[in-house]
Amino acid sequence: MRKFFVLLGVLFLLIVGIFIGQKYLQTPKAPTATINNHTFDLEIAKTPKEKETGLSAKKTLKKDSGMLFPFEKPGYYTFWMKNMKFPIDIIFIRDGRIVAIHKNVKPPKGLNENLSIYNSSEPADMVLEINAGLSEKYTFKEKDLVKISNL
Repeated sequence: MRKFFVLLGVLFLLIVGIFIGQKYLQTPKAPTATINNHTFDLEIAKTPKEKETGLSAKKTLKKDSGMLFPFEKPGYYTFWMKNMKFPIDIIFIRDGRIVAIHKNVKPPKGLNENLSIYNSSEPADMVLEINAGLSEKYTFKEKDLVKISNL
């Protein structure tokens, strides 16, 4: 009888261990942004260096992907296309709503080209960069709701 209770106890501990392990060993869900029922997988620019580099280290961006630049407080943040290799749409967001969109922003043609500065006419607390043309294709506009998940 004692062996039965020991075996039952071991089995119980094994089952509890499996449930706890599944909870803590699960791969965290990737961050996403959803606008007008269209979802983008996100890379997050967290550090000042990551924000400075942005997408310029990439040659391309997957169709349904983007880079999110979260900021601690709303402000007038400026972006440029230094060292970029492909065109993008730049979406400024505040409190979960689009406040400005710069569509089809082209990379510089050469090192000597003057770089344009892109910002919004009102403060933003996040900026989302996606492939050029997707804002137009999915009819994104100012005041559209932006849902960020798993940030």
